[in-house]
Amino acid sequence: MLRRNLLAAPLVIAATPSRAQQWVPKQPIRILVGYAPGGTADITARLAADAIMRLHGYPVVVDNKTGAGGFIALKQVAQSPPDGYTVGIGIMGQIAVGAVVPGSNIPLDLDKELVPIANLVGVPMALIVRPNAPFKTIPELVAYAKANPGKLSYASTGLGSTNQLAAEFLGFESGGLKMIHVPYRGGAPAIADVAAGNVDMFFGNVSELMSLANAGKVRVLALAATKPTPLAPDLPLLTKDIPALNINNWFGLFGPAGLPADILAGLSKLFIGAIADPSNKEALAKQGLESLGQDPAAFKAYIIKDRERWAKVVKQGNIKAE
Repeated sequence: MLRRNLLAAPLVIAATPSRAQQWVPKQPIRILVGYAPGGTADITARLAADAIMRLHGYPVVVDNKTGAGGFIALKQVAQSPPDGYTVGIGIMGQIAVGAVVPGSNIPLDLDKELVPIANLVGVPMALIVRPNAPFKTIPELVAYAKANPGKLSYASTGLGSTNQLAAEFLGFESGGLKMIHVPYRGGAPAIADVAAGNVDMFFGNVSELMSLANAGKVRVLALAATKPTPLAPDLPLLTKDIPALNINNWFGLFGPAGLPADILAGLSKLFIGAIADPSNKEALAKQGLESLGQDPAAFKAYIIKDRERWAKVVKQGNIKAE
């Protein structure tokens, strides 16, 4: 039976004691990643693991458990003993977007079975358009869509996906644009059809789009952020035209519910420090990633706020998962 979480339900989080001996791992920590090696979730886990081993000597193993939209890994985390030795990467699309899209196939109660440990990194989304698109700026795109209702098309990785919600968010914030949604099974075919000129636009992580943009196969119209990315510092900021369009796709660390307070605090400090280590600065910049460094309390608040934002988009667009 599908068990969904509710915005009103509090995320499980332990209080940090004022006086407690700092927890340190006595055996290897395993990070479960629900996505394939080489992706942003995997890169994030491996950067943290390498830094922890380098800085502290604690062994950390990254274990890729793909399938079910990344939920196989999170389900296994939820079923693990709350001893600090099994954690997993959870992303915005699962925890914040999937949680508020009706019909999302989530095989666990995200709020009751998992606890947020730390928000590690974020990567801004960017809007690409077909190379021969008649619009070169966001105002020109909006004007084109309003002059041609129902003609502007956008690709996504499926119904209820982050890509779809980002495009619908743009439409609503621009006064209610009427657009055609073209869902695909994955980002590669969606981007390929934009490059081929078959679809007008697509929202994706900037790190996954710049190679095609640099090759001239697509055009990046704007970065959905409030500040430039080191990956492409000259990209126009979408927020200058539409302030609400600040979309930072985040990757955080979760553990099983019931983690003792000292272990929760120890893991959070360990992983935040690992990602923020200066030796990771260049590697993060290459991927367009930014260290977020949110502890359990800040991460909890961030998740709730993100869910509220996407829930409004879902309701306005009557969006449902496949």
